[in-house]
Amino acid sequence: MPITLETSTLSLNDVHRLLKPQKTSKASSFTEHLTLEPLTELEQQDLLRIKNDFRRYFAAGKVSEGLIKFLAIAPLMRLSGFYDVPVRLTMEDAFAISIEDEDTKITGRMDILALSNTQAKTANTFWILVLETKNSSVDVFEGLPQLLTYAFKSLEKQSSVWGLATNGHRYQFVRLEQGNPPIYKLMPLLNLIQSDDSIQLVQVLKAICQLENSVS
Repeated sequence: MPITLETSTLSLNDVHRLLKPQKTSKASSFTEHLTLEPLTELEQQDLLRIKNDFRRYFAAGKVSEGLIKFLAIAPLMRLSGFYDVPVRLTMEDAFAISIEDEDTKITGRMDILALSNTQAKTANTFWILVLETKNSSVDVFEGLPQLLTYAFKSLEKQSSVWGLATNGHRYQFVRLEQGNPPIYKLMPLLNLIQSDDSIQLVQVLKAICQLENSVS
């Protein structure tokens, strides 16, 4: 009898068993794949406002997933260029993955997906960034099983994709690449509250957004 699994029920072990991605043991850095540019003074001022808004709510207690998207994710993505043409954002997109050699299907809904429509020469839309959000009381790594599953779907059409799991104050970027087996790399963990980390967070988001100009 066919089995349907929801991404929200999967553990990291489940993802490894079903989709067979392999975590690289090599230490990874953002500059391996991205060119990080300094922030302008205006960008740093906008970032400070985002940090202060989030810090105020975070200090008062648990921040929900919905509020995190409103307070931090949306303004960070706007600051980083994700609201500009030709990037297109979608939310709560349904998807399904059929597992080869097993009568199993994985279904779920992605929190936020950034797409590029510049690849008009091909029949495929290029996935720039897959984003999974958890509330502030949840460890950011608990979002990895869902994030890896969503990102894995894009490898049917492209060679690599970036993912981001966050609980509002901590941000875990992941790069997933085609291969046999597929490989994923965990980038250094960033904290919105810390000054240097927050600047690098925006630099990384801006650099990923600029990937819409070329297939990675």
